[in-house]
Amino acid sequence: MRTTTNRGLQPNVLGTFDTIVMAVAGSAPAYSLAATTAVLFGTVGFAGPAALLYCAIPMFGIVLAYARLGRIDVNAGAGYSWVGRTLHPFLGFLSGWALVFAATIFMVAGSLPAGSLTLSLIDPDLARSTPLAAAVGAGWFLIILLVVLGGARLTVRAQLIMSGVEMLILIGFVLAAVAHRGRAAAFDWSWFGLGQFDGPQGFAAGALIAAFYYWGWDVTSNLSEETRNSRRTAGLAALVGVGFVFVLFEAFTVAVNVLLSAEEIRTAGPNVLAVLGQEIWPGVGGKLLVVAVVLSTVATLETTLLQVTRSLFAMGRDRTMPAALGAVHHRWNTPWVAIAAVGGAALLMFAAAAAAGSVQQILSDAVSAIGLQIAFYYGLAGIAAVVAYKSVLFRSVRDLVLGGLWPLLGSAFMLWAFVESLGELSTTALTIGIGGLLVGVVPLVVYWRKGSDYYRPARLDAVRAMEATEEWGPAAHPRTGTRDKSYATDF
Repeated sequence: MRTTTNRGLQPNVLGTFDTIVMAVAGSAPAYSLAATTAVLFGTVGFAGPAALLYCAIPMFGIVLAYARLGRIDVNAGAGYSWVGRTLHPFLGFLSGWALVFAATIFMVAGSLPAGSLTLSLIDPDLARSTPLAAAVGAGWFLIILLVVLGGARLTVRAQLIMSGVEMLILIGFVLAAVAHRGRAAAFDWSWFGLGQFDGPQGFAAGALIAAFYYWGWDVTSNLSEETRNSRRTAGLAALVGVGFVFVLFEAFTVAVNVLLSAEEIRTAGPNVLAVLGQEIWPGVGGKLLVVAVVLSTVATLETTLLQVTRSLFAMGRDRTMPAALGAVHHRWNTPWVAIAAVGGAALLMFAAAAAAGSVQQILSDAVSAIGLQIAFYYGLAGIAAVVAYKSVLFRSVRDLVLGGLWPLLGSAFMLWAFVESLGELSTTALTIGIGGLLVGVVPLVVYWRKGSDYYRPARLDAVRAMEATEEWGPAAHPRTGTRDKSYATDF
């Protein structure tokens, strides 16, 4: 497969450390906590820590699935390619489409809080205006669009700065929360139990929201064609990234339960971190955490843009979407047509959001709708990994657990949450979530009838693929005593 200009993405730009930073930034710790904590609390109450814990276990199964699939097929489309080559091309396309649709919706869901929080640093009254928040958010989005257009090297430089400052602030406040004496509620281990969920549907709704917290780490797979030693690096970075953000999510969710009352959490909405910061460090803490959220939001807009544009690039290259999307800029080695297309679609949605309801209501519906898309394509990837590695699953207990049972558990959990939550979501969230998937059937049928080679795939099999790359067998991991140079960044 070739791009429309016979040029590919620039290889070997990202090292292991760079890719880990991308995985953490993709999950957007500060943004996810700010945008989603009140939504999660409204759904499951004080059981937020439990929802995050019980979603993390199967989520690690999906991370393992991505890591194993990435070893045998390096492709900017990631799940779009893997699912298409193992299960069925139709499912593969819908998997890629779900990511594209969810990420495009997120351009607005992510930029609105960035706009609102930026305004709150100037004047809290301005932050209540949805049109103003949409305008400032659109400004942030355009800046990030230009950074992503400038290439992977520039993108990572910006990411290292933004995520570095964000992590310093968040870790500082975790330590401050532990030392803080005032509390609204006593810590309770039942927050990690199953007893506080309102039946299976309540648990599923909480799991769907928790999946949104973690979503974004898979950007490492979409950047695989631009990563050094990507067959190893992408999966390792995702595992490290998800483990790190899991600890942060649990720490802040427990801190919110302990330090803020239920009424404060509900009233705060997407400003819950600012309220928490004020409680921990009156006068300064709120503004510092607002800065962390703005940085996190801008950082995750960047990684999400990378995901959606690399997915569209792969689709254009395969002729399952307009071929122009596979065009690569001659100087920056970026899929500039895909970037422009996403930018145009997002700006149209900004205009719609400016005329819509409150920022909090838009976020609530968007989070649930995106959660449906995430559960769908993560669930398919878990099954794809088991199918691709089916011939080697019983060679050892390790292969069976890490390559079969855990990814299958992750897949079953995601698909169960998808189905079970349908009865709990609002009409708007269902329309966006399910309707978005159904819209993808149109380009699927059009380009299938045009005869794209994607719909006649070479089957993905682990044994054949790893033999072809000389990674199968005892010689796969020689002990040379040399240092892995992929840990060094380019900067």
